[in-house]
Amino acid sequence: MIRSLHRRYLDILASVYIYNEHRGYTSIDRVLEAVRACCPDDHRFIAEVEKHRTDERKHYVMFKRWFEINGRRPFRVDRTCGHIDRFVEIMFGRGIDALDTQAIIADKDQFERLCRVIMLTEQRGMRQVEVLLKSPLVRADPVMMKIFRIIERDEPSHWQPYQAWLDRTGRKQASWLERAVDFWIHRELLLFKIPALYLNPWLARQDAWADAAEAPPKAALAV
Repeated sequence: MIRSLHRRYLDILASVYIYNEHRGYTSIDRVLEAVRACCPDDHRFIAEVEKHRTDERKHYVMFKRWFEINGRRPFRVDRTCGHIDRFVEIMFGRGIDALDTQAIIADKDQFERLCRVIMLTEQRGMRQVEVLLKSPLVRADPVMMKIFRIIERDEPSHWQPYQAWLDRTGRKQASWLERAVDFWIHRELLLFKIPALYLNPWLARQDAWADAAEAPPKAALAV
């Protein structure tokens, strides 16, 4: 009984993470387009965002491999469990898929806001990984621990480029409102959405992997 409850917790946790990692790397394609257009001569920034995209894809593949090792598929979670989804919806008034990339490129205020939203999301992710690495429930799974240690190592390079760009170009830093929204989204996920998923006996698993239509990565990191 205890083993079954523990397994369900890890499955829910990994399902939320694999959803967010997939949304992360697919959304960064649009961010890269904006960065290349707004900062064409900032080769360092462009390279750092490209690395961010590569890492997010790598993390997705690691969680996918974890599920494959355990002979299961992720549970079906949607944008309501996506930190970046919710953040973008609140700050831009529309979902990620509905964002107008050309409008963001044309409006420096929107581009700056997008950079701050990504920065805060990744900083939140780093702090959450630090908490999970201390969790007995996570520590009981060596493969899961390995995944989160890799994410912990990668995470600083995911928010630092955006903060560094804001700093060196004299742009606005995150406002109290943006930080408050980030805080609320995180608390909403932890206190309401994850428990609701855990307690939902009808929660189904995915029929197919989120990247089923994509070309396979050149090299997947073994876990």
